[in-house]
Formats: sequence, structure tokens, C-alpha cells
Amino acid sequence: MVKSDSKKEFSVLVLCGGAPRHLYVANTLAEATNVVGIVLEVGSRSPGLQKILKTIFRPHILYRKVRRLLLDRYLASGSDEERFFFAKGKAKLTQESLATRVGNINDKEVMDLVKKHQPDVIAVFGTSLIKEPLLSSAKQSMINLHGGLSPHYRGADCTFWALYNQEPDQVGCTLHYIDPGIDTGMLIAHISPEVTPDDSENSLFWKGVKESAKIYCELMDKLKTGRYPGKKQMERGCLYQVKKRTMSHQKKLESSLENGLLEKVNLPTRIVWFK
Repeated sequence: MVKSDSKKEFSVLVLCGGAPRHLYVANTLAEATNVVGIVLEVGSRSPGLQKILKTIFRPHILYRKVRRLLLDRYLASGSDEERFFFAKGKAKLTQESLATRVGNINDKEVMDLVKKHQPDVIAVFGTSLIKEPLLSSAKQSMINLHGGLSPHYRGADCTFWALYNQEPDQVGCTLHYIDPGIDTGMLIAHISPEVTPDDSENSLFWKGVKESAKIYCELMDKLKTGRYPGKKQMERGCLYQVKKRTMSHQKKLESSLENGLLEKVNLPTRIVWFK
């Protein structure tokens, strides 16, 4: 990590998805620090012919994709998420002039923005896997907000798997430096939300994100002043892939919650900074 030029104002480029939680984090960062651009990955690009044929002629892949699509439709919570993060109105960026929308986060347009703004930090939340040359483009560092406690919960649906494994104390988010792996970069902070008997998978995940937005801003303040928290991940932990979660897993967790998984759980918000 290279320290930024003190003569130039510290700047941040945000890369994120387009869901209410992503917009909320982008807005929070834009209010707290010098955000020079917000790139929204909206996934509008159509899959190529090769990818379509691969899916059609491999039934197990087609089955897996359809199964996940049906599960996502079952879990759909767009309006609830919007109300949680934007109680007073519609989910939107507060500084729309900063926005650029792309089909994929590795599109050339994103790299062009990095070259134009030369941000000290690239702050990431909710994009697809970042690849070279974008991966090495930040002057100082590229940081990700991951919705699980790395290294034990890496990958997708980590709040779900922590609850499924009956470990509500392991629900939370991680701020970490990005490397070529999946949620394997140096740890910066663990953010664990308050857990109460009334919580659900969604409420816990959303509370974790909301708390993490605050810590993301605190991190920017640290980086501005030359403080670089971070600790190498010493374990491989567990990588949960999207394809692993099925409707049978979902029903089992719902049954566990109905039978009192969180009945006697009352945990405060917990923040751990790594040095």
C-alpha cells in the first residue's frame, strides 16, 4: 500500500451494486469523504452465445441456475430492503451526478474512470469478482465490504449459513483489502450487528450493512491520516458458493427460527479492528 500525495485531496471511487443496501453505503461514504465517482454494476449485459450453449447442453448447470432463480424469487424482499435503508422514500443516490452505470464491473469504462480520477482508495461493496487490470489500479488500496465474517464465512449467503450452522454470534460483515482470492485479503475490521430474538436473516444482514457503513467512513478517516489497519488471514476458513444453498436448506433454517434458534440470544453490536 502506497501513501497518497499529501498535496492532493484524499479521494475515493466507489464500486457497488444497485440494490438499496448498496446505494445506502455509497451515500454514506459520499457524505463523509471525498467521493469522486460511484460506479453501479447493473448487470445489463446479455450472456454470450458460448455461455448460453454451455448452460443448455449441460443439464446440471441449467438445473442449478433454475433452482437458484426459484429460490431468489421465494426470498425476494426488495420493498422491505428499501424501507429498511430508505425509510423516508425511494432508494436512490443522493449525488446522482457522481454515478456511472456499467454492465460489468470489469468493463473498460471503469478502468477509464480510475485513470481519470486516480483515486487513493477504491471502496467496493456488492460487485462481481474484480479482475486485472482493475484489481491493481488504486493508488493506495482497494477495499471490500463483505457480508460475512472472514475467514470462516467467505463467499455468498454468509448470514444464512451462520444461522443455519446455529452460530448467530458469527453473523456480521468484514472490511478487508482485496486480493485475487474471494474474501481472502488482509482483514481490517469485523462488524457484528445487534442480535435479538425478533431478528431474521434479512434483518441481521441489513443491520450488519448499516453498521458497516459507519465503520467504512471511520476507515476512510484512518487512511487519510496515514493509518493502515490490517492483519493477514491465517486460516482458509470456509467458502460458501451461491449454488450450495437450496430450498431444503432454506426450509430447515426457517424451522430452526420458528423453534427458537434466537429465542435466548441478545448480543450487542460488536466491532473488532485488526492491526
